[in-house]
Amino acid sequence: MKKKIVFLLTLLLFPLNVIAYSSKIIPGGETIGINVSSKGVMVVGFYKINNKYNKGNPELKEGDYILKLDNNDVNTIDDVISYIQNISDDSTIDITYKRNNDIKHTNLKIINIDGENKTGLYIKDNITGIGTLSYIDPETKVYGALGHEIEESNSKVRVDIDTGNIFRNYITSIDRSVNGKPGSKNAKFYNKDIYGDIKKNTKYGIYGEYNKDINKETMEIKKLNEVNLGKAYIRTVVKGEEIKDYEIEITNINKNSKFKSITFKVTDEKLLKESGGIVQGMSGSPIIQDGYLIGAVTHVLVDDVTSGYGVSIITMLDEGDKLVE
Repeated sequence: MKKKIVFLLTLLLFPLNVIAYSSKIIPGGETIGINVSSKGVMVVGFYKINNKYNKGNPELKEGDYILKLDNNDVNTIDDVISYIQNISDDSTIDITYKRNNDIKHTNLKIINIDGENKTGLYIKDNITGIGTLSYIDPETKVYGALGHEIEESNSKVRVDIDTGNIFRNYITSIDRSVNGKPGSKNAKFYNKDIYGDIKKNTKYGIYGEYNKDINKETMEIKKLNEVNLGKAYIRTVVKGEEIKDYEIEITNINKNSKFKSITFKVTDEKLLKESGGIVQGMSGSPIIQDGYLIGAVTHVLVDDVTSGYGVSIITMLDEGDKLVE
């Protein structure tokens, strides 16, 4: 039976085959707020006008990025509204949009209903959420978080980041996970207390430069082939800003997969009582074994919320390393 899973957002030159990340890394565990904006606005859905969908010709799709309206740049929802409301009723406009890195054009008829111009498009100009910091490199100040990409929830398309940052977060409560319905962290955002920027949104997490105090404990790392089955810990926050280690059992190691390298089960009774298992917002929580940083949490299994997957820390460090290559 197929198991359903869900996600939990200065150049230097180095010789070939030389890694840039440090031998000792600062493990994360802090819950972070995440805010990203894209160049243009993303189409996230459609609504009917006069019982018909209005998608343009050729048709726009969820996940397309609208860049221009009649050759006028748009970067926010307000840009779109301002332009649409100031054109003639029932006009047809030219839309420049991006799909899979290809620039395309379409024509969209604007329809006036009760004195208001309608597009038929649901759009989004930024995404805000929470996740967990995975590591900070004390030498390069590069951080990694989440362990997976930020994607738009409706279209399931990876978000193209124009600007973004991570910031302080305070956990106010937990919606517990139950089998069939993963829970989530609820948080208070301190979006002016910025921890760092976001430069990359990749399959293996988000990366950027950490600009807060990093005078913290460092930890040696282990490659995937050095990881053992059995006892380990995940480091995360379930209340306030208190970082704690919770016991897990590593049940499988997949050396052929960079994405779901580690399979584990939560065994810590305190965590099971507080959260029911893995919840959304724990993505990126460091996985630690025998005092070594070995990976980060990426997914929860919907049908068994006490179980999840993790990515190797080496995979994340290699991805972060590309920022300083």
